[in-house]
Amino acid sequence: MAGNGSHGKRSKLGTPQGGVISPLLANVYMNRFLKYWGLTEQGRKLKAHVINYADDFVILSRGCAAEAKAWAAEVMSRLGLKLNETKTCLRNACKERFDFLGYSFGPHYFPKDGRRYLGASPSKKSVARLKPRISAILRRGNKDPWQAVCEDVNRVLIGWARYFNYGTCTSAYCAIDHHVATRVRRFLVERHRVSSHGTRCFADANIFGELGVARLRKLQGRRPSGASR
Repeated sequence: MAGNGSHGKRSKLGTPQGGVISPLLANVYMNRFLKYWGLTEQGRKLKAHVINYADDFVILSRGCAAEAKAWAAEVMSRLGLKLNETKTCLRNACKERFDFLGYSFGPHYFPKDGRRYLGASPSKKSVARLKPRISAILRRGNKDPWQAVCEDVNRVLIGWARYFNYGTCTSAYCAIDHHVATRVRRFLVERHRVSSHGTRCFADANIFGELGVARLRKLQGRRPSGASR
């Protein structure tokens, strides 16, 4: 079960999402929730564990997920809170994926033979959110020297890879590398007024080589320590 104790942006209750006091209050209320979870021995009763970050949490249960959801909703109500119904759901993690903290957990498949395994990978939403950040740096009106532009791109890429460096990352890394190469090529073609699409003068090997753009596939399997130059 995945849940969220926030009220949403339109709510007139609580604090605004993103407010400076919100993380503190989230930890205060989650601390009370977790203490009561322990005092009532719900982990034993529901064969479950709670994992949370701020007001986002999941309850991992063997066979008692519906009971865990009902218990969480009742306790949150006692605390004057309400589960976010749009984000709270039941998932069979052996058969279905669920997203938590930017990752997608559940069944994955080996690309070569289609065999299934349980694992984690960057979620589709996490990949989708990164692409506009790269595109914003490589906008047409950016007049900064290429070295500064490249450093900005690498800073975003490496920061993202530092967090998304767990589980199966190949597919997500390839999608990001493709997007970066396409955007860099378009950016340089417009800057240098190249008449072609730039696939020769700004080939992938050149973009991720001489031009110094970080390639996530090369960072895979090791924790990136700094910007690629």
